[in-house]
Amino acid sequence: MLPTENRLRRREDFATAVRRGRRAGRPHLVVHLRSGATDPHAPGESAPPTRAGFVVSKAVGGAVVRNKVKRRLRHLMRERVALLPPVAW
Repeated sequence: MLPTENRLRRREDFATAVRRGRRAGRPHLVVHLRSGATDPHAPGESAPPTRAGFVVSKAVGGAVVRNKVKRRLRHLMRERVALLPPVAW
């Protein structure tokens, strides 16, 4: 499971990633990435953790199937989240 500090949870965070981020798409997956921290953190303060969140369309299936897909994606991201650059939200 992806640690809580690395998860997008609020609707506003997802909306910001879609509005201000970059988009890369394939037939079965679309990724929105908000990169390039515009709000630098204070000197001596550590960068905020990189965060990831997933939205699965109703076209995938019922609620049980969508939740299973999200759990699997979070599990895969757990090992890879450290490879992504930190972003100031």
